Amino acid sequence: MKKVFFLMLALVASVFGADEAAAVVETAVDAAPAVAAATADVANQTLKAYSMIAAGVGLGLAALGGAIGMGSTAAATIAGTARNPGLGGKLMTTMFIALAMIEAQVIYTLVIALIALYANPYLAA
Repeated sequence: MKKVFFLMLALVASVFGADEAAAVVETAVDAAPAVAAATADVANQTLKAYSMIAAGVGLGLAALGGAIGMGSTAAATIAGTARNPGLGGKLMTTMFIALAMIEAQVIYTLVIALIALYANPYLAA
């Protein structure tokens, strides 16, 4: 019963919000050229802020994933060397190749983050 009540409340709120939004749109149409320039500037600033947040979060997640991958690779190599010391050299070579591949993924994320920050194609010129 509460769900139905809250659903009806949300629908009523959206109807009243739509009426208010229509009035705002009618007012905004009259002042469109001045508002458009200000809106573009605000949109650019917002996009820059979101790009910085996305770059930080993306790099953090990539570094976390890379650290977990490198840790498990090193642990598996150590366990394999402990079981069969004769294969230690081959395991180390394979481990270093795997670590380079894991680190490459983090570097790709860094490149994408730098593009989002400094050469963002969605920013207005």
